[in-house]
Amino acid sequence: MAFDAKVVVTDRTGDGRSVFAKEARLEPSSVMVMPGSELYNIWGTGDGTPIVGAGDNPATVPFPFFPGPGGTRFIIVRFAPDSTPPTDAGMDEVVAEAEQKQPGLIGVFEPDAPGMHTTDSIDYGICVDGEIWLELDDGAEVHVTPGTCVVQQGTRHGWRNRSDRHCTMVYVLVGAERKSG
Repeated sequence: MAFDAKVVVTDRTGDGRSVFAKEARLEPSSVMVMPGSELYNIWGTGDGTPIVGAGDNPATVPFPFFPGPGGTRFIIVRFAPDSTPPTDAGMDEVVAEAEQKQPGLIGVFEPDAPGMHTTDSIDYGICVDGEIWLELDDGAEVHVTPGTCVVQQGTRHGWRNRSDRHCTMVYVLVGAERKSG
């Protein structure tokens, strides 16, 4: 299935009139660490309290990939099947490419547990196409299908696409502070 992502952004003029600030097709990003997958960095806000106002709305802040406390990210991830062949590139090249294309993405992943990661964020996700399994650190899993909404609260997890086609997930990430204990 072809996937055609588009973003429409609204804003306000100095006199308070609502306007369309941007309307554009989104190009996917791919990284060797996730062979065959596509990432769409739609929008992001800086850390702290987002602001809106008459012509004062800031531009997008899409990176680092995971926002700091109070920051947000709006992304689409099209997960390729797990059976997609891995890259032949060396680990140093894979890490450097991911950091160049998607700054901040690779640092949360565990080198000894492929796909497993923990973020300091609350992630709201919805499956819009395909299927995927959400795995937690104790091996517990849930099957995620279109219409399934996931609220990920800073837990260690991994996404496993055991199907034979892409799974499209839409996420809003909200940066949070991790409380120890």
